[in-house]
Amino acid sequence: MTRITGVSLRRVLDSRGNSTVEADVLTESGGFGRGAAPSGASTGEYEAIELPASESIAKAREHAVPRLEGVYAGDQRAVDNALRAADGTDDFSAIGANSAVAISMAAAKAAADVLGAPLYQHLGGAFRGENFPVPLGNVVGGGEHAKEATHIQEFLAAPVGAPSVSEAVFANAAVHAAVADVLDERGVPAAKGDEGAWAPPISDAEAFEVVDEAVDRVEAEVGFEIRFGLDMAAAELYDDDREAYVYGDETKSADEQIEYVAGLVDEYDLAYVEDPLDENDYEAFAELTDRVGDRTLICGDDLFVTNVERLEDGIEAGAANSILIKPNQIGTLSDAFDAVELAARNGYETVISHRSGETEDTTIAHLAVATDAGYIKTGTVGGERTAKLNELVRIADDAV
Repeated sequence: MTRITGVSLRRVLDSRGNSTVEADVLTESGGFGRGAAPSGASTGEYEAIELPASESIAKAREHAVPRLEGVYAGDQRAVDNALRAADGTDDFSAIGANSAVAISMAAAKAAADVLGAPLYQHLGGAFRGENFPVPLGNVVGGGEHAKEATHIQEFLAAPVGAPSVSEAVFANAAVHAAVADVLDERGVPAAKGDEGAWAPPISDAEAFEVVDEAVDRVEAEVGFEIRFGLDMAAAELYDDDREAYVYGDETKSADEQIEYVAGLVDEYDLAYVEDPLDENDYEAFAELTDRVGDRTLICGDDLFVTNVERLEDGIEAGAANSILIKPNQIGTLSDAFDAVELAARNGYETVISHRSGETEDTTIAHLAVATDAGYIKTGTVGGERTAKLNELVRIADDAV
C-alpha cells in the first residue's frame, strides 16, 4: 500500500529568493508527501554537495526517480538507500543533496499520510510531554548572514526555563522585539539578516550588551530563565594563511580564541556555543570542551556536518559535547538519524537545525520531536521560520 508510484520535482523559491528543489511523492494507496530542500550560506567544507536546482532536478529525474518507483515509502532506509545507489558518490555530488533530501523528506511524509499518523510518530518519536526541544531563536546576526554587522554570526535566545514549547516560542519572539527596543534606545538603526535577526552595524562587544539587556527584560516579564548562546561560525573567521581568527583589524590565535570563548561563557553564562573554532581543529575543540563543557553546550556544525565518520573522530578526540543536525548537510533522513543515534550513545546532545536559506517545510520540527532532541534552531521571525515554530506548538497541542 505504501509503494512509491510517482516522484515529481520542481524549482521553488527559498527565503533568499533563490531556486531550490521541491519533491512530491505519491504512493499506490494515494499517500502523498511533499518536501523542500533548504540551503546554507555558511556551509561546512565537508557538507554533501548542493547542485544548482535545475541541474539537480534533471539528474534526479534521470537517475533517482526510476529507482524509487516500487520502493516502499514506509521503509525510510530503503528509500534513502535507493537515493544513495542512484547517486553513487559519498557526497551526493551526482544528483545533488538538495534533490536527495527533498525526496527523502517527501517519502517520509507520504508514508505518514498512508498511516494517518503525524510525521514525528512515523519517524519513531513518541511524545511524552517532558523533553520537548528548546527553541534557539536568532535575535542578532552578522557574519555570512548579514554584511556590515557583527563578526559573530548569531546571537541566540535560549528560553531554557520555559514550562512549555509555546511559552518558549513566544519568549524568543519577545527577546527579538526587546532587542529592537534596546537598539532604538541607543539610536542604532538595524535591518534584518537572512534569518530575520536584527543586523545592526555594531561591534560584537556592544551586541553582547544589547542581547544581555533584552534577555534580562523579557526574563523579568515572563518569570522563567532565559539565557543566550552563540553561533560563532569560526570557520568563516579563520584565515588559513595567517593561521588566525580575524575580527576586522584584530586577529586571535587558536589559544587566544579558546580564551576569548571561555571568557564569554563565564561572563554571560552562555547556554550554547556553536562552531567556536575552525572545522578542522578537533584538538582546540577538545581543549575548549574540557574548559567549559560542564557549563555549556559546545556544538559542532561545520565540525561534524551531520556526518557519522566526522562525529566518530570528534568523539575519539573529546571535541564538543553536542552536534548540529541538518538533513541537507548529509542528504537523507536515514543519515541524519544515524548521526543522532551515535551522538546519543556517546552522551552528545543533539540540536536539530534549519538553514539560512529556508522554505515553509516543517520536517525539522517533527524530526526534533521524533529524536527527543534537546534543542532546535529555527530562527525567530519570518514565515519560513515561524512555520517550524508554529508546527512545534501544534505538535505539543495535539499530543496533550
